[in-house]
Amino acid sequence: MIDTATLLTIVLMAGVTYLTRIGGYVMLRNRVLSARATAVMEAAPGCVLISVIAPAFVSRNPADLLALAITFVVATRLSMLPTVLIGVASAGLLRHFVG
Repeated sequence: MIDTATLLTIVLMAGVTYLTRIGGYVMLRNRVLSARATAVMEAAPGCVLISVIAPAFVSRNPADLLALAITFVVATRLSMLPTVLIGVASAGLLRHFVG
């Protein structure tokens, strides 16, 4: 069972991610962006996701720390979507089996 605070966090993070995507498009749609500005706009949703997993850095739960390590390794090899999916799956499985 998911608690209300977790559900609210997920919904708010999804909303912020959506707003960064649509906000950038609406505000900058008639401008030509430099490569650097384009890279910043593409990295914004990833930064929001990082803010979600950052508390795991201070966790003492070995399952969370192992899932964080797996996600980090996967992120160096794959794109955003597979990284998120593998990170969520590994955290869920490790929490279930390791504790």
